[in-house]
Amino acid sequence: MSIRIATFNMENLFRRPTAFRLSNPGEREKVLADFARLVTLLDLPVYQDADKAEIAGLIVKYRAYAIDAKNPPQIFVNQSRPGAGSGLFRTHGSGKDTTVEVTAKGRAGWSGWAELGQDDLDLEVVRNTGRVVSEVDADILLTVEVENRLTLERFNTQILAGALGRRPYPYNLLIDGNDPRGIDIGILSRHPITSVRTHVFDTDPERPEDRLFSRDCPEFEIQLDGSPLVILGNHLKSKFQDNPELRLAQARRVAEIYQAALERTPHVMVAGDLNDDPNSAPAVELGETGLRDVMSHHSYRGVPGTHGDCSREDDKIDYLLLPPQLWPEVQHVGVETRGIFADGIKSFDTVTSKGNAASDHAALYVDLDL
Repeated sequence: MSIRIATFNMENLFRRPTAFRLSNPGEREKVLADFARLVTLLDLPVYQDADKAEIAGLIVKYRAYAIDAKNPPQIFVNQSRPGAGSGLFRTHGSGKDTTVEVTAKGRAGWSGWAELGQDDLDLEVVRNTGRVVSEVDADILLTVEVENRLTLERFNTQILAGALGRRPYPYNLLIDGNDPRGIDIGILSRHPITSVRTHVFDTDPERPEDRLFSRDCPEFEIQLDGSPLVILGNHLKSKFQDNPELRLAQARRVAEIYQAALERTPHVMVAGDLNDDPNSAPAVELGETGLRDVMSHHSYRGVPGTHGDCSREDDKIDYLLLPPQLWPEVQHVGVETRGIFADGIKSFDTVTSKGNAASDHAALYVDLDL
């Protein structure tokens, strides 16, 4: 069975507040000012009649009660327990005739919060991300820098299947990692994902009170016809506010996880963004386990890098590492660079600037005969 496996740092697969799409700065600032005012009112210990009237007016103005995927409100009030006597408000009527009655007496009278409504994934940059994914057309795609599983699913259905008319993936999975910005590691697959093991709780050997992984090193197990395939997803410490020792410690732990996974199946891959070049200590550490970088395979004839203009080996920070058992099964290796906007890169016709580039990473893929 021929199978294509890829890794792609999508860099921008995040839903953004709806208000930020407003082209008129005055309108955008008005939404943000009203949001700040609503938050202030909701935090009052006691709601006077005038407060209730103002809260209700803002909720109606922004449809802050509406759960609407096609037209999300710019402000939304999330009531975590909106049952009788425990919510902030009740609605009456529907559509343009909707009215709001604030029933809570103060902040202690309800559970929930106000938040800026978030867009669906219909931005030009995300469609260019979709073009990269659809062109690679991997059977299994490790995704780096994704907000959450819901965002991954919306990308799958609204961009790949909807905007681009391509086959959506029947399976996707993502576990929230340690990055406070929500930069997580996920997976899209045409084969069943039977299990996942997380390592978000692994601790730093030098500082046991700290988490080791900047994000995670999830072990995704994929059901194939023969032995299951385990993919270790990675996004090691970046060089922003660099900490080479931490990145090396993460690579050493990945090597340990890899060795343990080999006891369950001979088909184990290490994939993702290592944030370091092939001659770096983390890459060498992983290579000492016997893992081999697919871009070093004799079938590969492409650019030396996977980041920026991809013109140098130092630009290579994305990896698909194979165990010795899988090396003879490599059929083809490729790098899809057209989602990047950089000197020397022939981009997609829809990628016209860094602002609408799919990513500053290329997608790396390998075809295996399993």
